[in-house]
Amino acid sequence: MDLPASSLLDRRAFLRTTALGVAGFSGVPASFAAAPPSGLPGYRGPNVIVVRWGGGARRRESIEPRATCAPFLTHELAKRGVLFPRMEIAQFEGLNTSHGEGTLNLLTGKYDRYQDIGRERADAGFKLLGARFEAKVPTIFEHLRETFAVPDHQALLINGEDRADEEFYNFSNHHLFGVSYRSQTLSLRRYKTWLLRRHLAEGKWDGKELEKQRKELAKLEELDYRASKEQGQGEAIGRFWEDWRGYYGDTGLVNPRGDRLLTELTLRALKQLRPKLVMVNYQDCDYVHWGYLDHYTRAVAIMDEGLKTLVSAVEADPYYRDDTVFVVVPDCGRDDNPFIDVPCQHHFNSRSAHEIFALVFGKGIPRGAVVDKLTDQTCIAPTIGRLMGFKTGFAEGSALEEVFA
Repeated sequence: MDLPASSLLDRRAFLRTTALGVAGFSGVPASFAAAPPSGLPGYRGPNVIVVRWGGGARRRESIEPRATCAPFLTHELAKRGVLFPRMEIAQFEGLNTSHGEGTLNLLTGKYDRYQDIGRERADAGFKLLGARFEAKVPTIFEHLRETFAVPDHQALLINGEDRADEEFYNFSNHHLFGVSYRSQTLSLRRYKTWLLRRHLAEGKWDGKELEKQRKELAKLEELDYRASKEQGQGEAIGRFWEDWRGYYGDTGLVNPRGDRLLTELTLRALKQLRPKLVMVNYQDCDYVHWGYLDHYTRAVAIMDEGLKTLVSAVEADPYYRDDTVFVVVPDCGRDDNPFIDVPCQHHFNSRSAHEIFALVFGKGIPRGAVVDKLTDQTCIAPTIGRLMGFKTGFAEGSALEEVFA
């Protein structure tokens, strides 16, 4: 059951003394999960689009009127919904403020001390700077598909090309959920995998080049080591990539890149796949690690442009218009230290790296409300669950009541 907000204060002690109640099952392969039950009711809305405002963005450049690089978010969208300007990521030993962890906090409503699964599982392999995490409790995608008859291509994670490790956050390793309840993922890496399979089927190569491309396909498939290679991405996603190929071709030199790619993928998905639940993992803010502040500020502006495009597309589409809720929330904040060589990091566990925000707007959401109190990142998953009508029984946080006022 969802825990009351006061219980969040006890999380630090809780994590020191006990593991997740079902931790004894965490080693069960996700492929052993039961198949989705038949006879589930159809889903009737609202649709939910989660925009991960990242990777990692401070409040200052996002929602503060005098400093914002996101004018559409700050000056227009904030008036349309409920803004939580003082949302935080909890602080306790072993909790990192980074993109993978923050994304899983949002998807599960639970904090955990994640470590690369390659350190624990020989079949996964360890990769420096490419840590992969597995959620031990179900994600909102799994909860949705366990409750309603929603096909996997209508629950979508849309991911950036530089974060292959985050492509598999669409299902947990929980023994009652797992891969059978997963969402699908749209990304450039997924397109490359589909295209390589298609080229092999078309007999494009022979000899040494054929063997080389087979090895490349095996390498791409190994990243998704928990899913069935025979199952692939499914017919609906296959048709999606066929259309993408017809428009952008095979080279990768024509389609958008970075966060603009994610916006384009989302626009096409809304038209062709009609998803009920989407999470868009914007990420370009993280290029600030190269050392230039304008990489970060420009990325915030690009996210703002992408968000405006998505909102406009939803408003122009009768299928989504008046039946969609947006949730905009960062995966993590960023450091605020003018004396370090590379600005706006997020790995030093500073206070500002724990400071985020959330904006919820759309069908049935109060307009123009600012909730000036501390809230927690783990409240996002139960809020989405309540909006969509499914329970998030493993979440630590509680639904944000002001969204339903």
